[in-house]
Amino acid sequence: MSDVAGDTGRALVIGVVGAESTGKTLLVKELGRTLRERGLQVVTVPEALRLFCDREGCTPRVDEQRAIADEQTQRIAAAAERGNIVLADTTALMTAVYSEVIFGDRSLHAQALADHARCDLTLLTALDLPWVPDGIIRDGPQVREAVDTCLRRLLQEAGVPHALVMGKGLRRQANALSSIEHLLDAPARRQRQAGSSRWRWFCDNCDDGECEQHWLTRAASATASKNAEDSEQGEGGDAA
Repeated sequence: MSDVAGDTGRALVIGVVGAESTGKTLLVKELGRTLRERGLQVVTVPEALRLFCDREGCTPRVDEQRAIADEQTQRIAAAAERGNIVLADTTALMTAVYSEVIFGDRSLHAQALADHARCDLTLLTALDLPWVPDGIIRDGPQVREAVDTCLRRLLQEAGVPHALVMGKGLRRQANALSSIEHLLDAPARRQRQAGSSRWRWFCDNCDDGECEQHWLTRAASATASKNAEDSEQGEGGDAA
């Protein structure tokens, strides 16, 4: 296995998650093609839910959700034995999200988060693409926001770092690819950081200053600075 597999010698797993009709399947396909053209050994993992719907001709019942989540995790594990990079079209976490949103069932959360922890990078596809129908696998545009909200909540509560993927067409792919390149550069980056204490990246997932997570960080810092200035001015006025 080449150095791209990381410090542990195991495959790097990239989980692509997001609400329906946000381009996950196409993104995985295009990213896989691009990375293979660069000479990397990439295995893509299809969405177990889509495979179930195609096979059964219907959407799963609540009692079938756990098996679908387990199948997704097993497919990712099998892919990690065959390639240096795994691109997964969703993880068990998405099954847990849909179980909560559609059935009000939160019983899959703990195991799904534990399974998702195998991902070295989580790409979250944004809701900036128009909803399009796709047979029985789609629940409707009204469900997208609820799924996105639930997914973000679980990621945040579990402290799972994630990179938001936005944009249309090639721009969307380029944004996702930037986060992957940052992951692949991690060993060299750690060496650079060790050689210079001043070297600092924004986060462990990307160095894009326009990343949604960075906006929040900068906004919080700006608010704290403004509050400090207001406090100092208030104290000065009291002293006068």
